Amino acid sequence: MAGDRSTKTSFAAGELSDQLLGRGDLRAFENGARRLRNVFIQPTGGVTRRPGLRHVAMLPGSARLIAFEFNTEQTYLLVLTHQRLQVFMGDVAVASLSAPWTAAMLDQMAHTQSADTLLLLHPEMPPQRVTRSSHVAWTMTTWPWVAEPFFRFAAPEVTLAASGTTGSVTLATSAPFFQAGHSGARLRLRGKRLRVTAILSATSASAQVEGTLPDTAASSDWDEAAFSPARGWPVCACFHQDRLVLGGSRDLPNRLWLSCSGDLFNFDLGTGLDDQAIEFGLLSDQVNAIRAVFSGRHLQVFTSGAEWMVTGDPMTPASIQLHRQTRIGSPVDRIIPPVDVDGSTMFVARSGQAVHEYAYTDVQQAYQANDLALVARHLVERPVSMAYDQAGRLLHVAMAGGWLATLTLYRAEQVTAWTRQDTDGAFRALAEIDGTIWCAVERAGSLRLERFDDALAVDAGLTGNDSTERTLWNGLDHLAGRSVQVVADGAPRGSATVANGGVSLDPAASAVQVGLGYSHVIEPLPPQLVSAGGTRSGPVRLLSIGLRLLETAALTVDLGRGPQNVPFRRMDTPVLDAAPPRFTGDVTLRAFGWRRDTMLPLWRIEGDTPLPLTLLSVTTETRMND
Repeated sequence: MAGDRSTKTSFAAGELSDQLLGRGDLRAFENGARRLRNVFIQPTGGVTRRPGLRHVAMLPGSARLIAFEFNTEQTYLLVLTHQRLQVFMGDVAVASLSAPWTAAMLDQMAHTQSADTLLLLHPEMPPQRVTRSSHVAWTMTTWPWVAEPFFRFAAPEVTLAASGTTGSVTLATSAPFFQAGHSGARLRLRGKRLRVTAILSATSASAQVEGTLPDTAASSDWDEAAFSPARGWPVCACFHQDRLVLGGSRDLPNRLWLSCSGDLFNFDLGTGLDDQAIEFGLLSDQVNAIRAVFSGRHLQVFTSGAEWMVTGDPMTPASIQLHRQTRIGSPVDRIIPPVDVDGSTMFVARSGQAVHEYAYTDVQQAYQANDLALVARHLVERPVSMAYDQAGRLLHVAMAGGWLATLTLYRAEQVTAWTRQDTDGAFRALAEIDGTIWCAVERAGSLRLERFDDALAVDAGLTGNDSTERTLWNGLDHLAGRSVQVVADGAPRGSATVANGGVSLDPAASAVQVGLGYSHVIEPLPPQLVSAGGTRSGPVRLLSIGLRLLETAALTVDLGRGPQNVPFRRMDTPVLDAAPPRFTGDVTLRAFGWRRDTMLPLWRIEGDTPLPLTLLSVTTETRMND
């Protein structure tokens, strides 16, 4: 009968897919776990019960969240809903504007920010500019084009003629061209601009000449604005080297436009001088509809079929170069902006089953796209939103199924660990501001704005304080009729039902937090049992388990005979008298019984007590029957 003693000092590989249960030779197996739910992996390797979610506001419907940072002291959250833009500073709504988009357009909305201006884009909407004047003064207007780009959509043989050289004229084409969307759009005939005022037929339109045409003869030297209701609007944008970069449009999905240097809304190509605008298409052997442009070490272009690097230092019409790097592709059903993590760019794969790290390697002088979800593929399924908390080194990815996959990424310590966050509802959108993750969460058929809060241990929660103890606590209309968890004066009071917008406590309390409960799970991988001959053996018996804890107030462990609460103080002291102490140190538990099914975990930590828990390491002592 052989004995074994092993210590797991780190969970730095996170939750692993069941496909790896036979790969005990992997380093990830040594530092991984079978299930990690509603916990975060610390950059140092420990496991912490995640914070709760604080309720901020009810939302009218589907939403998109955008962070707006004016400076380090003035940050805002912009909430896009159906025909509405709301601005939050902290937990308070400070402005609300009517908007030209609908709820159906939110998935394809893109944005970029410069100073006090945010640019919003959608292929079916004229680009919008949101400007902050003060905390409560916000405006939204269409872009003030200095010179929009032009493109020849019509066939080369089609000619255009004007009935006059100045003022109001009638335009005629040699083949059907005009459509309703051309009304208000600009054309360019022999270098002179005209604005279409009315559509008369497929071959005729009224227009206003901006300048003077040389004559009225029909000419094939003409083109039209690249962006219009007839041709669609830009898909995405970013700022790079003092230029505004526009990526793709509805009818020109693989084209890039770079504005004049220092003149962000001027896309006049001019004569190709160094500071003038730049325009080119991504031409290759596969589809390259541009889905995002990102300013990093180089200008990075993410398309539906590949990832590209645009170089030029500085970028000029003569120096710019385009290089395809990898062939992963980005989602086409929605815009998920890439995020920067320590100089690398994280983006979601078109397959919807991977999150890639797009990083430049000095050795190869090229970018590589590493799959970060390879060992936890079951946690990444159709991502819909992504946000990065730099303070905690946590990349949160919301999935279409409603859960949150959280990646702890710390290259210096080789930490790449996924966990899963569940809530009584579904995560729909994310944004990060100053280390705080904001969420649009769907609960009971309605959408709510919430944020992670270290002071909370419940979801959709609120806190209350009073100088005198109270039995009735109101303000919980968003949880009407729901069964909630209550923490009063730091001690859990169990569950209560919200009635008339509040809960009643007995005894009274001066500080409470109330919200929806959630359970955390920490379950190890099956033990690696190998006999002296190199074959699996069993059964196995767990003799004892040692848990090293940090600032832990509640712990429930299952060693094979059901969950048991681990006491941290005298058992004869009532639990509800006061807040439980936070324990730091080692706890040793004895176990009994043999296990014949070696796929079952030797131990399991699971509980819904709304109190802190941090597990640093686990030492197990087992005995195996030869």
